[in-house]
Amino acid sequence: MGIKQFIGYSLLVLASLVVSAQGSDFEFYKLSLIWPSSACYPLSNCTTPLPTFFTIHGLWPTFANDTAVPAYGPNNRCNANPVGPDAAVARLTPIQDRLNQRWPNLRAGVENSVFWRHEWQNHGICSDYPQDPLSYFNDTLNLATSTKFDPFKALGVQPSNTPYLLNTLLQNVYTKMGAYPQISCSQRSGGALYLREIRFCLKRTKKTPPSVVQSCPTTVAGGCKDPLTDNVHFPPAN
Repeated sequence: MGIKQFIGYSLLVLASLVVSAQGSDFEFYKLSLIWPSSACYPLSNCTTPLPTFFTIHGLWPTFANDTAVPAYGPNNRCNANPVGPDAAVARLTPIQDRLNQRWPNLRAGVENSVFWRHEWQNHGICSDYPQDPLSYFNDTLNLATSTKFDPFKALGVQPSNTPYLLNTLLQNVYTKMGAYPQISCSQRSGGALYLREIRFCLKRTKKTPPSVVQSCPTTVAGGCKDPLTDNVHFPPAN
């Protein structure tokens, strides 16, 4: 190998290591839960009947500046030899019934496994579970269905036709859990805001699953923006 080839090869290896370090050096996880009655608009776009509980969107590795770790790919080899998306879904048979119930794809005509494959490709591979998709999905299920992360208890309110103040919802969660969540809204015609997702932020620790709650660096997302005095709809289940 000539000197130029050696230098070029060395730079490629170094670049790969740098990208890997960036991809895996995340700070915390977001446990993101969806309120179907807000997310499914118009209703004809979604499967029916809609779940009457918060469903799972995902468990997302997140950098300290509150940006998501990029999806695994040529520019982000965050973990070595991860299980690929198709193989990951094939390993989920033991928990498939629970996944179908709590982690469904709400979009009509799209299989649930398509959603799971997407979440593994975009978040699971760059998590602390790159070779263990079954534990990644099972731990997420257990977190999402635990009383600790029950959105109704955390928010301190029930779905209603009367909107709530966004700041009230955030403060309720802080009072209950000692940490602020992130609330993501969808916006409908006329500017009305709807509580689409609540996201709990969990510290990354040496042991999995993550369980220690921290305040999310950014408390609002999507259509929710300051001022926090905005009214947010949390509609009853359809």
